[in-house]
Amino acid sequence: MVCSIIEVAYAQPDNQVIIEVSSMPCLTVQQAIEMSGILQQYPEIDLAVNKVGVFGKLASLDVELTAGDRVEIYRPLVADPKEARRQRAAKAAEKKA
Repeated sequence: MVCSIIEVAYAQPDNQVIIEVSSMPCLTVQQAIEMSGILQQYPEIDLAVNKVGVFGKLASLDVELTAGDRVEIYRPLVADPKEARRQRAAKAAEKKA
């Protein structure tokens, strides 16, 4: 069997980490995350809560990966993006007035 490299990525507001995992074919998203050791490094990650994706597209934990894939673990949003844009626009309008 041929080994391939998969990356597991996680970012916090002040830092990001990308861990390479050597894997055999048919590795799933969940297996890659577990093999990376990232769950021990960042105990706040809860795979029952955090969404995951492959190259920016949401994926389930049982999706099989291919060589070169990057698994991304997403943090919950702190603020509603639409509301944050409204607040920035209102602030900009106040500065112009």
